[in-house]
Amino acid sequence: MAHIVALDDVADAGELIRRILERKGHTVTAFTEEEEALAFMASHPTDLAILDIKLKKMTGVEVLEELKKRSPRTKAIMLTGYPTLETARQALKLGASEYCVKPIDKDELESKVASVLQE
Repeated sequence: MAHIVALDDVADAGELIRRILERKGHTVTAFTEEEEALAFMASHPTDLAILDIKLKKMTGVEVLEELKKRSPRTKAIMLTGYPTLETARQALKLGASEYCVKPIDKDELESKVASVLQE
């Protein structure tokens, strides 16, 4: 199964993602700090990063841009509670594979993760 990183400024959201995807057999590490997540992904092979757009110090799009420089093969799904066409376009242009809107829907998340990992 896949190694997944979840980055959300709200710890409960990261934990929810972890619980949902670990039930599907994935290994999930949740972070609330951008630098910690990027450092972890630099030293641990990561198949998929699930990134919230609104974070503490950076935006999820900035984290995605940095991640793609360091690890171009890592796939990404963006999460947001405030969907806009502009952020969706920007994230997809930088290499995100999918886009999920909060509140997190278990079935949607499972489906999108399965789809992205098969690409």
